[in-house]
Amino acid sequence: MTMLTKSEVEIMEVLWKEGKPLTSSDIISLSDNRTWKKSYVHLLLNSLLSKDMIEVVGFVKTTKNYARTFDVKISKEEYSVEQFTNMKSFKETDIPKIVAALITKTDNSEIIGELEKLVKKRKAECSEG
Repeated sequence: MTMLTKSEVEIMEVLWKEGKPLTSSDIISLSDNRTWKKSYVHLLLNSLLSKDMIEVVGFVKTTKNYARTFDVKISKEEYSVEQFTNMKSFKETDIPKIVAALITKTDNSEIIGELEKLVKKRKAECSEG
């Protein structure tokens, strides 16, 4: 996976937060704290398209023209995992430490229970195959 620039991540965060396809105008209007100029939105979107992070999923009629709508091809969770696993120093043995660090971020017993279920399910899948 290709690393994203700060500006590209800002656009991805808007798309992840909204959870639906957006036009470039939508993205601009929803990017309150953007570090990029409005005129750069098309360059950033084209870069994200070439990096296979987003896709054109349709068109909507604007006042006089049609605008492309963009949606993500990867979830924020998948992107986060890719950031860890693509580090040169990453080893599979790092996974427990990463998960342990994430677990310290919550006191919600339901979330911890859900993690336990996921681990048990994955363990069963590994022993079957």
